[in-house]
Amino acid sequence: MPSAPRQPRVRSFDPVRTRAALEGQVRAVRDLVGVVCAEPDAEALLAARTRLGEWTVRELIVHVVGAVEWLPRLLEGPRPAPRAPRVGLLEYVGRMGERAAEVAEKTSANAAAVAAGGPQAVLERFDLAVERLESALRQADPGDVVTTVLGPMTVADVLVTRLVETVVHADDLAEATGTAVRHDRQALAAVTRLLADALAAKAPGGAVEVRIPPFAVVQCVAGPRHTRGTPPNVVEADPVTWIRLATGRATWPAAMADHAVTASGERADLSAQLPLFA
Repeated sequence: MPSAPRQPRVRSFDPVRTRAALEGQVRAVRDLVGVVCAEPDAEALLAARTRLGEWTVRELIVHVVGAVEWLPRLLEGPRPAPRAPRVGLLEYVGRMGERAAEVAEKTSANAAAVAAGGPQAVLERFDLAVERLESALRQADPGDVVTTVLGPMTVADVLVTRLVETVVHADDLAEATGTAVRHDRQALAAVTRLLADALAAKAPGGAVEVRIPPFAVVQCVAGPRHTRGTPPNVVEADPVTWIRLATGRATWPAAMADHAVTASGERADLSAQLPLFA
């Protein structure tokens, strides 16, 4: 008989490792942006469309600038009441789609503001954001609580959300520009694990085992749970493919057709659960 869905696992992330991962991932994105802005056809590359609807590469870079600057802005803002309920990482992921329209409008306005200066202005703007983040990281206490648009969050959790932004959008930039990105390994691991945990929270259960080697294994989807041996329903993907599926950059049918994901068992179809924050 189907067993009752288990409560989603809330994974903890070591703030020291998270900080180091964020610094490494931001450097990786900066290297990518530097390559794009140094190309002879940089203006054309910045004006190219991305897979994010109407956003151009320039707008996407400006959005990443805003993501990098988010922690410094939060640290400068008002602090929440001591007993205010905190927003956890799984809730954050589940609510990421709430502000999509607002974020898009703000990004377009900011991109227009740096358009006149050309590629060098875009790169300089990115470098200023990196400097501001590095300064904030030197001063920030992971245990402090800051006020976000979704509610109070710890600085430690905010750092993890910045990993999501920089890993996902680095892949967006690489796809749009044809420029390779070398993700920080710990950043890629953290984002893979968080999004896997979010899947388990969205579709609790133990009928399907999702494997994303070498970083994560979770069980999800209500139904019979295996107790030993090979699970009857298994999904497996590499970390980048998983992140694309979880965030809507890739579709389940396309990933299956491209053999980027394997799925065995009658319940191993996750198309109803993905993307996570549609």
